[in-house]
Amino acid sequence: MRISTVKLEEYELAALNGDAGLVLMDTINKAEGKTWHTELFDIIRLGELDDITEWYESGGKKKLADFPALPYGEAEYGPLYRNPRKIWGIGMNYVKSEDELAAADPADEPVSFMKPDTTLIGPLDAIRIPAGVGTITAEAELGIVIGKACKNITEVDYGDVIAGYVATIDVTASDIHARNQRFLTRAKSFDTFFSLGSTLVTKEELPDLLGVHVGTALNGEVVHRNKLFNMKFRPDYAVSFHSKVMTLLPGDIIMTGTPGAVVIRDGDIVECRMDGFEPLHNPVRE
Repeated sequence: MRISTVKLEEYELAALNGDAGLVLMDTINKAEGKTWHTELFDIIRLGELDDITEWYESGGKKKLADFPALPYGEAEYGPLYRNPRKIWGIGMNYVKSEDELAAADPADEPVSFMKPDTTLIGPLDAIRIPAGVGTITAEAELGIVIGKACKNITEVDYGDVIAGYVATIDVTASDIHARNQRFLTRAKSFDTFFSLGSTLVTKEELPDLLGVHVGTALNGEVVHRNKLFNMKFRPDYAVSFHSKVMTLLPGDIIMTGTPGAVVIRDGDIVECRMDGFEPLHNPVRE
C-alpha cells in the first residue's frame, strides 16, 4: 500500500494511491462508514495504519477504482507530515562492493546524528542556502518510518514496528563539519536541511528491500548510486540499535545513509531516486 500527503487549500491530507489517482481518506471514510483520521501523522500515531492496510488488502484496493480520485498529474504534494518527534540520521553507511562489505569491522557502530523538525520541507520546496556558511551538500537516502512505540527490540522484530519507507534528502553545511567533527549537529540543523517525501511505501510493497537502489541526482543526472545490500548497518539493525538508546515513537524517522553527496548551489535541483518510489525533487535557492 502507498499512502501520500496532498495539499488542498490550507490542509495537508492523507490519500491512498489508486490506479486512477489519489483517493482522500475522507472520501474513503464517507464511502465505507469509517472514522479514520485524515492526516497521515495521526493515522500512524493512533495506530490506524494496520486497520487501513487490512481493509486495503481485503478488497479496498479494488474499491478505490470506484471512488472519486485526484489525478496524479494534478496533485500538489506535501511532506508526509511536519512534526515528527525525532529525525535520526546515519552517516558513512555504504560500502562500494560486497568484498568491502565482507571486510568491514564487525565491532563498528553507526555514526549517528539528530536533526530538528525545523529542517523539514517537502517535495519541490526550496532548500535555502544560509549566508556565509560555505559549501553545502545534499544526499539522497531511504527513510524508515516508525509505526509503533518500541524499546530494546531485536532485528527479528523490526518488521513489526515500522510503518514503511519514504524518500528523503539530507543537507549538510559541510565546511562547518569539516572544521570540527563535533560540529556535525549544527552543520545538519539549518532550516530547510531535510526534505521528506510525500509517499509512505509500506513494507509489503518492497519484498526485496536490500535490492533497492538509491541514487543522488543533481540537475537530472545521477551522480551516486548504490543498493541497500551494501549498507554496513541495514534497516533492521538500525532500528534495533537505536531502540536500545531511546524509545522510538510512531512517526519517528530514521535516515539510513547515502551512496554519496553532491555539492549544491543556487539554481540547482537535487533529487532522491529510489527503485519503487517517485523521485523526490528540491530546488536550491540562496
